[in-house]
Amino acid sequence: MVTVQEQYEVYPYPERDPADERTRLITGSPSHPLEIDHFLFAGKRDWSQPLRALVAGGGTGDGLIQLAQVLASAGKPYAITYLDMSKAARAVAEARAEARGLTGITFVTGSLLDAAEHGPFDYIDCCGVLHHLPEPEAGFGALRAALAPGGGMGFMVYAPYGRSGVYPLQEAFGTLLDGLPPEERLARAKEIVAALPEGHPFAANTNLRDHRDSDAGFYDLLLHAQDRAYDVESLLATLDATGWQLVSFSMPALYDLGRITDRPEGMPDRAAMAAAEKLRGTIKTHVAYAAPAGEDRKPATMRDRSLVPHLRGAAPDAVARAVGQGKPLPVSLGGAKTQLDLPKNAARALAAVNGRRSLREIEAASSLDPIAFGAAWGRVDAELPACGLMLYSSLGR
Repeated sequence: MVTVQEQYEVYPYPERDPADERTRLITGSPSHPLEIDHFLFAGKRDWSQPLRALVAGGGTGDGLIQLAQVLASAGKPYAITYLDMSKAARAVAEARAEARGLTGITFVTGSLLDAAEHGPFDYIDCCGVLHHLPEPEAGFGALRAALAPGGGMGFMVYAPYGRSGVYPLQEAFGTLLDGLPPEERLARAKEIVAALPEGHPFAANTNLRDHRDSDAGFYDLLLHAQDRAYDVESLLATLDATGWQLVSFSMPALYDLGRITDRPEGMPDRAAMAAAEKLRGTIKTHVAYAAPAGEDRKPATMRDRSLVPHLRGAAPDAVARAVGQGKPLPVSLGGAKTQLDLPKNAARALAAVNGRRSLREIEAASSLDPIAFGAAWGRVDAELPACGLMLYSSLGR
């Protein structure tokens, strides 16, 4: 059997070329500083204080580079520890950091099970790693032990329904290709996948594309030696068992049962999110933020008018123009296309969003009286953050 560590030495994942750092910055969820602030620090983190961060299982460095570059560009202090077992993946991550001239990063080759030895940390990133551990609960627990008081974690784990067809193929390839070197396993598996009948669950699954992007992506998706998926119920149970609590998924609208069908009165939030996941059927990863169990931690909202909103995915002027013309905003939720309708009188307020103005300042620029502004922005606040299109953070102040 090819071990997980052997796999990532041959096929560092995701496949990245450090030379590309000259032309683009890969961003996403979790671990963009705006998201970290919005979900874990109520949009009010004091960014003049250094962020002590751990990137646990950092791979070729997407989360690491995003976190370090955004903070460096904003002129904010940080100290980041990168931790991964793969020397090949670490080499790519180091080369990417060097290409950007990023400092303040300590690179460590090792296991995230030893995370506490390198901490404590204000923030922990663990994206696409925990589900590859022989005992994932041990990983969740080790990261909890590495967290500083008041800190939190952003993480991603696989979800089952959007990965339909993956696990039968993994099991079949594990039997058929056992004992072969990684390169030969890859070549044989590619031949088999190319010949799958159209009705095979994997061939029919339009949510997946990693196997088309690169050899590393194909191997990681279909030939992994250790891989499990979490539905909402099992994920929340694991958080409970390891000293964590869910603060929020990064795109809460995906898990909002009321956006799909009528939610029965009295249904608990957990049951509603679990039902929404099953009804959508397209969620292939859970991206979420967690805090220590028992803490009163909630995402930022408009209740605090000192907060600074940031729009994501579109320029404020373009959003404001569409809203002012009464046009719906197109949104993709787990592969499903939908639209958001915002009140036309919110247009001027949206145009004033620049990542530096507070809600109080935006209200003053909106020409709306307090009641009208509260109603209009209330709709904005209910829709855009839930769909990942707006975050509150003091990063730009």
